[in-house]
Amino acid sequence: MKNKKLKRFAAVAAACTIMASAMPVVESVSYAAKNLISNSTFETGTSGWGTYKERNGACTLTTEDEQLAINITNVGKVNYSVQAFYDIIPLYKNGKYHIKYDISSTIDRRIEAMIQQNGGNYTSYTWKALDLTSEPQTIEYDFTMEYKTDIMAKLCFNCGFYEDYEGYLPKHTVYIDNVSVELIDDSEVDYDADKPYEPDIITNQVGYRPDAPKSVVVRKKGLDDSAPIEFKVVNDKTGAVAYKNLLGPAQKYAAADESEDRVGDFSELREPGDYHIEVEGCDKSYSFYIGENVYKGLTEESVKMLYLQRCGVEVEDKDFGHEACHKSLATVYGTTNKIDVSGGWHDAGDYGRYVVPGAKTIADLLYAYQAAPTLFGDSTGIPESGNKVPDILDEARFELEWMFKMQNANGGVHHKVSCATFPGYIAPQKETGELIVTPISSTATADFCASMAMAAEFYEKFDKEFAEKCLAAAEKAWAYLEENPDFDFTNPKDIVTGDYGDKTDKDERYWAAAQLFRTTGDEKYYNALKDMKTKTGLDWSTVGDYGNIALLTMDGIDKTSDVYKNAYDAVVSQADEFVETYKSNPYSVAISEFNWGSNMTIANFGNISALAYQLTGKQTYLDAANAQLDYLLGENANGVCFVSGWGTVSPQHPHHRPSMVAGKAMPCMLAGGVNQNLEDSAAKAYCANSPAAKCYIDNAESYSTNEITIYWNSPLTYLLALTNTESGEEPTSTEPSSQTGSDVWGDANGDGQVNIADAVLVMQVVTNPDKYDVGKTEVSISENGKKMADVDGTKGLTNSDALAIQKYKLGLVNKLPLPDASEDLTSGVIIIDGYEVQL
Repeated sequence: MKNKKLKRFAAVAAACTIMASAMPVVESVSYAAKNLISNSTFETGTSGWGTYKERNGACTLTTEDEQLAINITNVGKVNYSVQAFYDIIPLYKNGKYHIKYDISSTIDRRIEAMIQQNGGNYTSYTWKALDLTSEPQTIEYDFTMEYKTDIMAKLCFNCGFYEDYEGYLPKHTVYIDNVSVELIDDSEVDYDADKPYEPDIITNQVGYRPDAPKSVVVRKKGLDDSAPIEFKVVNDKTGAVAYKNLLGPAQKYAAADESEDRVGDFSELREPGDYHIEVEGCDKSYSFYIGENVYKGLTEESVKMLYLQRCGVEVEDKDFGHEACHKSLATVYGTTNKIDVSGGWHDAGDYGRYVVPGAKTIADLLYAYQAAPTLFGDSTGIPESGNKVPDILDEARFELEWMFKMQNANGGVHHKVSCATFPGYIAPQKETGELIVTPISSTATADFCASMAMAAEFYEKFDKEFAEKCLAAAEKAWAYLEENPDFDFTNPKDIVTGDYGDKTDKDERYWAAAQLFRTTGDEKYYNALKDMKTKTGLDWSTVGDYGNIALLTMDGIDKTSDVYKNAYDAVVSQADEFVETYKSNPYSVAISEFNWGSNMTIANFGNISALAYQLTGKQTYLDAANAQLDYLLGENANGVCFVSGWGTVSPQHPHHRPSMVAGKAMPCMLAGGVNQNLEDSAAKAYCANSPAAKCYIDNAESYSTNEITIYWNSPLTYLLALTNTESGEEPTSTEPSSQTGSDVWGDANGDGQVNIADAVLVMQVVTNPDKYDVGKTEVSISENGKKMADVDGTKGLTNSDALAIQKYKLGLVNKLPLPDASEDLTSGVIIIDGYEVQL
């Protein structure tokens, strides 16, 4: 979520441990004999210092006589209810440090001082209890860092409630001055011990459709370019060279501080299979797959992620399931009124629910379905699966049903619902604070209006009554907007969760008018559009291009009208700019500045480019769109597939509370990505010396680079749909399968689904037939299950059947059973519950 600069502090007491592997060491830098506190004598104010307060703690931070002054008016209920701190102190394992500061208090009292882990379980690396008086005392000592290197440690002074002083403490001030933390001996420090691996060869780590453009970036310095440099695409299975070509000349990419990037093209390779790339003198690339259904599983999981974000209902999942959460009535801000706003999706790494980003998500999902309806089936494993409605529409409807509850009787729509503050690192059902519904905003109302108008069109053939309800709600919201023409947004100051504020609602009103015109054909909405300027943007705050999409993909629209031509020009001119940028750098990314949520921006730009291709037929637009997908899936300067659980290297420690609780990343979440502005402590610590295009850190504390949101996932889904242009793509049925129960090919256990449990059962039958073969025990396979699991094209159940089932689940084979045994499946590796199993 954007601008959640307070969320790190909301979990000071949380017990979630952040794995040390999430904290790679930055460039080798010796800090010996240097004060790590930049503002140590306070001659320039409180720069670099801050406060944290909770549980009734109250204080302000100022300077007096060039000393830091912590003015405490309430010590609160725990020792960290009042905390002054200095952020980001690099501590290296085995480093010897010298600490010194002067400290006093206007009353006699006890505090504690420490340097601690800045998140996770807040381990104290060094700790002191201090009894303060009005007489300044100098604290001075050495300590050795015995823990694993932590370059984002925090110096803290806890001045809250302390057990030696139970009860009331009057107002008082704690003074701190002459603070220094110095690394005095680094002779035993190995600065490179945890330095992250940077691959020499960069590709899309998931794979490519056969007809899509395919490129590789080789960035190793010092390659011998006295002769042309060759790269080879090698079949993982056979070791045979499937394709070879020459790399282009070395080029610079200043944004990544790279000077010898060479790009190779292997678009001609279309043969399905698993491959990697080799260049003499370089480490080989990560593996990838070429095949028509390479993104089948990714597309399904990108939508299934939203199911795991559901609020107010029980969610069933082995790792991320939870009981119904946030069920209590919510208080309308500034009143005593309580309303039911249960349901919807948790927006991001916390548990707030917001109309504005929810509307963007709905738009992406519905237009993804419009772009490629055959991609989206009815069997992804959500509660509504099998109801003869594509699951992508079922999932979108879950959010729409919640949005109804956010509309006031006058047609206006409340902006959001959340608690007053961010929760600790807890499961959703553990957040039990008071829910607060914030006031109506014109942006939420207009976005709601547009979303409901879309829904009226898209659900009409599946549920006419629901579609009519959506249209009525949209028209009611439009009436409110007409009666309230001015921009209206209020973010209560005492609610610190994300505000999704805005400076104008003109683009939201443009989208609403366009969507209502598309759905109803009513001239009044067309006339409203004619009086508006064409708007652009696919972000939550700039949504004009959703209005343009509505018009440009509308059946029967007058393409000679100014309304249509202006929308057309807006989309194509943007795409021209994106193409120019994408062609200017070796990673083919369509942005030159990396801001918060850059991966969403990149996906959005890909979607605009793909739409321009649909409008013009110019291949360069589609190539640009595919290049943005390649970037997200691994072909970037970080060498990371930004979608959790996909590719070889993907986010393991997202800023996402359910993942923190589970100790693993929820699958198929698109991380926010590179953010050159360094807007959280982890980013400031680990990316301080990084070039703009590499300011990303896989760390749960980095909410500005590694958080997730529903509206970052949805443009990925849309991009997967818009780039799906191969004529050979086999449709995914939107109807329930004609096979049921144990008559589904690959369904070994007879539960009506094909998943990893079936592959496991097959392996158990093969390796332990006395227990698992037909009729042996109560857990054995049935005759029909054995029949339906024999899918590898050979007769008899073997481990190759287990591998075939796994490949089908991953989308690496098109259907089961396999037509013949031409593909050798008797060896390979499958992943079961995170473990590699050699077959």
